[in-house]
Amino acid sequence: MRSMTGFGRGTVADQKYSVNVELKTVNNRFLDISMRLSGEMLPLEADLKRQISSRLSRGRVDVNLQYERSGDITYDLNRPLIGGFIAAMKQMQDEFSLAGEPDLNVIARLPNVIFPKRVELEADLTAAVEKAVGAALDDLEKMREKEGELLDKELASRLNEIESRLPLIETEAAKIADEYQQRLTKRIGEMLARSESQIEIDQARLAQEVAYLADKADISEEIARLTTHIEHFRSIMKEDKEVGKRLDFLTQELNREANTITSKTSNMTVKESALQIKSEIEKIREQVQNVE
Repeated sequence: MRSMTGFGRGTVADQKYSVNVELKTVNNRFLDISMRLSGEMLPLEADLKRQISSRLSRGRVDVNLQYERSGDITYDLNRPLIGGFIAAMKQMQDEFSLAGEPDLNVIARLPNVIFPKRVELEADLTAAVEKAVGAALDDLEKMREKEGELLDKELASRLNEIESRLPLIETEAAKIADEYQQRLTKRIGEMLARSESQIEIDQARLAQEVAYLADKADISEEIARLTTHIEHFRSIMKEDKEVGKRLDFLTQELNREANTITSKTSNMTVKESALQIKSEIEKIREQVQNVE
């Protein structure tokens, strides 16, 4: 099990190039790759996304790629900008009878007057970028696996807490039929006493009512499903692949069973335990959002 949160860095340097790649990931329902590339690197975008998606399955990935050439850099002139500037200066000179000539230092300080000459991507630069991305992915996966181990411990602790409350719920649930019988008998007795009636309680009819109410409040199936979901949750956590979506679904199922237990019974001990279970499930849900 791996986390979707992590950071990785990869660097490749030789006599011609120095390439640095940083990958930052956060949780997301799907794989979303955002790249910041210079114009020269744009042709590599599709290949780099395929390289990343072959290693990661979920999460938002921010890719920051920087590189430097070790050799001399050739510059191009922005000829239209320079020509337009000189023409404007000459027009100003003629219209206002000004003396002097355009100064090179002034022209050189114009924005974007010179820029690095764009060259075609060499095969060795492409290979260096892919190698740096691979190293960054290795670094990122190590961190995501380490974060995943912490998530595993946290989730296991929450599951144990839920499981520890089930025996008390089962014990209290077994008393529900007796509680209904005592409550009904007492209620009927009080009503008969107020009416001074000599009618005897029909024990068979009372037993039917108790059975009906106890059946409506029966939570044995919900307890069994909770136990099954917990076992399934643990088995999925041990898998070495994408498990986040399945764990998220199971978390919803755990919450559904806890809600049903809370709504079906009036036993305060059961209700309190079910509410505590819901609290643990909510903490599980928050953590599962970070699982790949």
